[in-house]
Amino acid sequence: MPTVTWGAVQGQKEKLLSRVMICDYLKSIGIVPDELEELELPSSVDVMRERVEFLKSLGLVIDDINEYPLMLGCSVRKNMIPVLSFLEKVGIPRDRLGEFVKSHPQCLSASVVIELQPVIKFLRGLDVEKEDIGHVLMKYPEFLGFKIEGTMSTSVAYLVSIGVCPRDIGAMVTEYPYFLGMRVGTVIKPLVDYLISLGLPRMILARMLEKRVYILGYDLEETVKPNVDCLSSFGIRKEAIPKIIAQYPEILSLPLKAKLSSFQQFFNLKLKIDYDGFARVVETMPQIISLNQSLIMKPVEFFLGRGFSSGDVAKMMVKCPQLVAVPVALMKISYYFFKSEIGKPLKELVEFPEYFTYRLESRIKPRYQSLQAKGIQSSLAWFLNCSDKRFEERLYGKYMEVNSFCPSFHMGGKLELRGNDMVSEDEDESDQEILYRRTVSL
Repeated sequence: MPTVTWGAVQGQKEKLLSRVMICDYLKSIGIVPDELEELELPSSVDVMRERVEFLKSLGLVIDDINEYPLMLGCSVRKNMIPVLSFLEKVGIPRDRLGEFVKSHPQCLSASVVIELQPVIKFLRGLDVEKEDIGHVLMKYPEFLGFKIEGTMSTSVAYLVSIGVCPRDIGAMVTEYPYFLGMRVGTVIKPLVDYLISLGLPRMILARMLEKRVYILGYDLEETVKPNVDCLSSFGIRKEAIPKIIAQYPEILSLPLKAKLSSFQQFFNLKLKIDYDGFARVVETMPQIISLNQSLIMKPVEFFLGRGFSSGDVAKMMVKCPQLVAVPVALMKISYYFFKSEIGKPLKELVEFPEYFTYRLESRIKPRYQSLQAKGIQSSLAWFLNCSDKRFEERLYGKYMEVNSFCPSFHMGGKLELRGNDMVSEDEDESDQEILYRRTVSL
């Protein structure tokens, strides 16, 4: 007669035999089952074959399965299909589900209700657009493994605390979701503290992060600090470094020493600009070190071809490196207007090369015509380098004759007469910011 343990022993033998057969099947198709020893396997080879074939139908190959064989412990009907259906519903294209599983196979064993839905709800709560959820998950599938109350919430709270606008968090996540997985204490805060210590105002840094959140991915010790030191070694003044970073934060991630060395030599040999002049160029327009050198030569060749000396061209490029952002075709039109209508010596352009950065039809021509109508003679900078409001104040302000039949103006604002003195008001607006904006697209 069988004992009371006969059935249990018999069941264990059948289960062990089934496990051996499944492992033999996996080995026969190239899958290494070593990591499956502690995993509960299905009851038959047919069920395991179904799982393998389903994964293959998604585009996975045997090597992909070997990268994470634990996915074979997931039921097709109870795990895989519900998860994949949910992912497709939130925006991941069906033809890219296999790619998503390859990058984050752990998702197959996740609970849709307990683990996945809360993450999607969290992203929507950050103002990530519904149509962007799939895009965000494809960029950073590890999202689905994070705890909402942990790293993600802490990262968002810290950024808001330094001045980042909460309404911009959604766009930041869409652009660079990786920052949600960064630890505040060891990654984000040390970088923020260092940039502020350089003199970068906290609110300016917050605005930078809103537009270029990928800055948080720069390695502080390996990249950021060495690049800041490199700038100093090339003659960049300490007080200019915050402005450079604010204008071109990507400079913190470049192989900077090699770039600066190459461009310093190029500026010295081709443009006759010395090392100090090169440092001033970088301070004014740091983006220039990422441009093609042939692009930089175009305005140089243009000026040399119009009778400017190499020394004058060097002076112009140091004073206004934004000239490289102006198409030569537009420079020609502005130059011909200067020669035919304004008729001043070339020295005026050497002193104020920013002339070429203003639009002829909307700025230069109408303002010059206004001066002509009132019989006023002035420098280029006087009537161009100011806001429309300040130009009107200058145009209709007081002036005085100084050994000339034409009005003479003191740069810096409209003139007021107090006795025999001329007092100039400080300029309240400047077009230099416009010049900087024109280089951002470079």
